[in-house]
Amino acid sequence: MADSAQHAPEPTITVSQRRRAATAAALASTAEWFDYFVFGIAAALVFGKIFFPTTNAAAGVLASFATFAVGFLARPLGGIIAGSLGDKRGRKPVLVLAIALMGTATTLIGLLPTYDTIGIAAPILLVLLRLVQGVAVGAQWGGAMLLATEYAPPGKRGLYGSLVQLGVPIGVVLANTVFLIAARVAPPSDFLTWAWRIPFLVGVLVLGLAWYLHVKIDETPEYRRAEAKLTAEQRGRAQSPLRDVLRDHKGTVLLAGGSFMVNTATFYILLNGVLDYATRHLGMSRTTVLVATLLISTVQLAIIPLSAKLSDRIGRLKIYTFGAAGVALWAIPMFLLIDTASLPLFVVASFVGSLFLGIMYGPQAALFAELFTAEMRYTGASLGYQISAVVGGGLAPFIMVLLLESTGTSMSVSLYIIVLALISLGSIALLAKRAAKSTSDSNDRARETVGDQP
Repeated sequence: MADSAQHAPEPTITVSQRRRAATAAALASTAEWFDYFVFGIAAALVFGKIFFPTTNAAAGVLASFATFAVGFLARPLGGIIAGSLGDKRGRKPVLVLAIALMGTATTLIGLLPTYDTIGIAAPILLVLLRLVQGVAVGAQWGGAMLLATEYAPPGKRGLYGSLVQLGVPIGVVLANTVFLIAARVAPPSDFLTWAWRIPFLVGVLVLGLAWYLHVKIDETPEYRRAEAKLTAEQRGRAQSPLRDVLRDHKGTVLLAGGSFMVNTATFYILLNGVLDYATRHLGMSRTTVLVATLLISTVQLAIIPLSAKLSDRIGRLKIYTFGAAGVALWAIPMFLLIDTASLPLFVVASFVGSLFLGIMYGPQAALFAELFTAEMRYTGASLGYQISAVVGGGLAPFIMVLLLESTGTSMSVSLYIIVLALISLGSIALLAKRAAKSTSDSNDRARETVGDQP
């Protein structure tokens, strides 16, 4: 017999609640990505020298980027744990825990002694804290994305989801800005000694955001509706969203991950790999490249919500496909321009690349949310996103250094991006085919139920 909760009234959501939830989700995403990107910048500029000292500069950078990649390997674990808890216990408490975990790990990295002080224990502790960061960001994305999209009014899920996606470019801008300030206030000789720690110690402020979410934000209406529909028998039975997703939707998870692979890989190539390449190989100024990256990231603040809003009108997959195709076509011209070591051409190369990435990234949150039902959405969307992060993003700067060292040409990196773009385009095409089949099957079932109308 159905539980009386099945007949509970629909939760009433005010405009104020929607806006507060969307703002909180955007702030949570920004805080998490700021902490995460600070590590990436430090991996390109600092960690190879103070945690992995070696006479070979390339070897130090490889070790540093390998540590950077470790965080990505932990992200699916964070997505699995948070997805299971978030689908069973609610979106909000898991998101609060993820934010607190990230803030703690980032602050501790800022306090970590270097190799010269404690020897081999320093890089070991750095790797462990990076793993914690990976678990935290793997847990965070799904929670923040669902907090925004499940509070969204009808017809605006793409736009609301894009507010979470804005956390990435805002996080990049803030991380670069704090590093630039740290480099500005400290003499060059002190940057490797103590100034690099300033961006990490800012992470302690994230703990205040976790408290705010815990106190001020309610659970999402879609989750509450899903809970209310459960029967008493279902409530008593052990639930396993992960098992259900892997049993019934494994293909969708893999295609979601494949569809986003080129975006996350190219993003980290531009953010971290090119930072190392431009300063170490091309002789460009560190400050100049950081400022250029900062300015280019602001472009995505406009393009992400615009592409998401357009996806609410004409469909997610059309926008997604256009962005992925653009990345593929721009991969070779992008590095031809970067290789000139000319600042204006460097800016053009990165600007156009970031433009196509932003077009893809805008509708991605809503697209992934719509691939799964509310009962397994946290798990399914998180797994798809984090699979692409591991295979595409985490290894991208590391693979870029290997390709450059082994081939001696940046065209090898362009070809790497093109291969990933073809995988993404193939995955998007299969998702579109599945969506069309699902719509056709739904129409067939409707006709069987009501009969053909004259």
